[in-house]
Amino acid sequence: MLRNAMFTLVLTAFSAQLVVSADTLIMEGITESAASIEQRPTRGMKMDQVRNQWGSPLAESPPVGKPPITSWRYSGFTVYFEYDTVLHSVVARAKPTT
Repeated sequence: MLRNAMFTLVLTAFSAQLVVSADTLIMEGITESAASIEQRPTRGMKMDQVRNQWGSPLAESPPVGKPPITSWRYSGFTVYFEYDTVLHSVVARAKPTT
């Protein structure tokens, strides 16, 4: 009985420590406004929907891997597809000025 109580106490303390220990990554200068999200394709859209709303991309990469991942590059963002469905769209980075 005492052994079970000690085991439970140690397990509880260990579990509490796991729950409490977390890190927060703060990346300054990276913000995503609602406007920028609305101005590019969202997850779940189909290729036809993207092409109809934003037109033909500036460049298309061929499918890579399994499942096939394709990317379309537009002037302000790149869209990544799995099969014909949008996974992500990413805002294009501004080129550094020298």
